[in-house]
Amino acid sequence: MASAFVVGNSKAIHVILHDVSKRKEKEEEHLRLMAAIEQADEMIVITDTDGAILYVNPAFERITGYAKDKALGQYPRLLKSGEHDLAFYERLWATIKNGDTWRGRFTNRREDGTFYSEEATISPVRNAAGQIVNFVAVKRDISEELQLAKRLDQAQRMESIGTLSSGIAHDFNNLLFPIIGLSELLMEDLPEGSDEHENAEQIYQAGKRASDLVKQILSFSRQAAQEKMPIRIQSVLKEVVKLSRSTIPANISIRQNIQTDCPMVMMDASQLHQVAMNLITNAYHAVENNGGSLFVGLKKENLKETNQMGIALLPGKYAVVTISDTGHGIPESIKDKIFDPYFTTKPQGKGTGLGLSVVYGIVKAAGGDIRVQSEVGKGTQFDLFLPLLESDPEKRVDANETKIPTGNERILLVDDEAAIMRLEQQTLERLGYHVTARSSSLEALEVFRRNPHAFDLVLTDMAMPNMTGEQLAKSLNAFNPNIPIIICTGFSDRINPQRVSAFGVKGILLKPVIKFEMAIMIRKTLDG
Repeated sequence: MASAFVVGNSKAIHVILHDVSKRKEKEEEHLRLMAAIEQADEMIVITDTDGAILYVNPAFERITGYAKDKALGQYPRLLKSGEHDLAFYERLWATIKNGDTWRGRFTNRREDGTFYSEEATISPVRNAAGQIVNFVAVKRDISEELQLAKRLDQAQRMESIGTLSSGIAHDFNNLLFPIIGLSELLMEDLPEGSDEHENAEQIYQAGKRASDLVKQILSFSRQAAQEKMPIRIQSVLKEVVKLSRSTIPANISIRQNIQTDCPMVMMDASQLHQVAMNLITNAYHAVENNGGSLFVGLKKENLKETNQMGIALLPGKYAVVTISDTGHGIPESIKDKIFDPYFTTKPQGKGTGLGLSVVYGIVKAAGGDIRVQSEVGKGTQFDLFLPLLESDPEKRVDANETKIPTGNERILLVDDEAAIMRLEQQTLERLGYHVTARSSSLEALEVFRRNPHAFDLVLTDMAMPNMTGEQLAKSLNAFNPNIPIIICTGFSDRINPQRVSAFGVKGILLKPVIKFEMAIMIRKTLDG
C-alpha cells in the first residue's frame, strides 16, 4: 500500500510492504492438494459431523453414477445396498465419533441399482482446538479385484480337481477294464440273438459310456491348451442330454431332434460339451420354478442371406445347434448384455455371470456365431451356427464291420492287477498270440533279461509298484533296443510321448481298452 504526502517543501511517498510469500506458498499448496484430490482415482468424500456430504471428487461421480450436485447435502445412506446390518453402521459411527479411524469394506449401490464393493478409510478431521469438525472418507472400488480373486480361486479349485481326477482315473479305469473286456469275451462266447448275448452287450455299452464320462471329466479338469479336431456334434449332444437328464427333474421334459448325418465341425470336444452343458443348465434354470420343457436340436443348413438372420457370418454350410426353453424369457432391455462377462440375472448361488460369455467366446473361436430369440413369458432359443467341414476327414471305423486283425507273435504282458492281466491274456490268446504274463514289473524284467530276444513285443501297464511302465520300458530297451513296447494307462497326461519313444515305446493305449483297439495297435506296432 502506498500514499503521497508533503513534508515541508518536499514531496514524499509512504509505502507499506507485506511479505506474502508464505500465503502464496499456502495457496499454491492448496491448489496442488485440490488438483490431486480432483484427479485421484480413489473416491474422496467429506461430510460434516452429522454425515451430510459437503464434498465429493470426480472419482465419486464416475464410480457411483451420482452427479456432484445430487450428492451434496445428502447422507452416505444414499449408497446403502442393504447388505450390511444396523450393527455394522453403529460400530462405524462409534469408531469415528470417538476420534479413531475406521477401516473396512462396503458393498454399496450405484445410482443405476448395480452393486459394487469398496475398501474405505474414514477419519475424523479436527480444528485448531482439537474438536472434530468433519469426516473424510477415502474409498477405492475393488469390485474388479474381488472378481479376479474369485476367478483365481476357481482356477485353483479346478487345478485341485484336475489333480484329484488324474489320481483316481487310473483306478477307475482299472475297474472298468474287466467290465468292458469280459463283456466282450462273453459276447463272443454267447450265441447272437440270445438274451444272454443281449445282456452282455448292455454291460459292454454301459462300460463304454462310463469310460467316455471319465475322459470328459479329465478333459474339463485338465489345465492345458484346447486342441481342435474334427468332431461329430451329435455324439457330444446326446452325451450331454444323458448327463443333464440325470440332474433335471422328470417333470421337465427334454425333447430332441438331433440330425444323425450332420457332417463334422472343427472344435475341441470338451469345449463343445461345455457350451451345450451351459446352455442346457441356463434353460433348466428358466423353467425350474414354474415348470416347462427344453429342446435340443441339430441340423445342417446352407445359409445364403446371413445378414437378415442377425448373425455375422459369410454364406455357407453350417451345423445349427438349437437349445431352447419355455421359461420366463429375456427382457429386450438386457438382451444385448447377456454375453458380457459377469452379467447375470440369476440370484446368488445360481451362477457367476461367466457362462454365456464363455459360450460366446468358444463359438466365435470356432468361426461361428450365436442368434438369440426370446420373448418374455414365452421362452428363449439359442441357435449356434458352426461352420461344417467340406469333407469328412476321419471316417470312423466300425469295429463291428471291420475284421479284427490277429497274429501269432510272442508277447510279454505286464500288469500288477491280476484280473486285468488275466483278461488281457485271454484276449491276446484269442487273437492268436503267444503270451507270457507277469503281474510284477520286476519279475517281467528278470524274464526279459534272461532272454531279450524271446519276445516280439511288450505290452505293459503304466502305474505299477516298484517300477512304472516307463521305467520298465527304459530297462528293457537297455537289453534289447529293438523291442517294440506298448504302454497301457488310465491317464495319458502321465506319459510324455516324446520322452518314452526314445527307449522303444511305439504306442500308448488308454484304459479301459477294448479288444478292437488293442488288436489294431498291436498289429500296427508289429508291422510298422
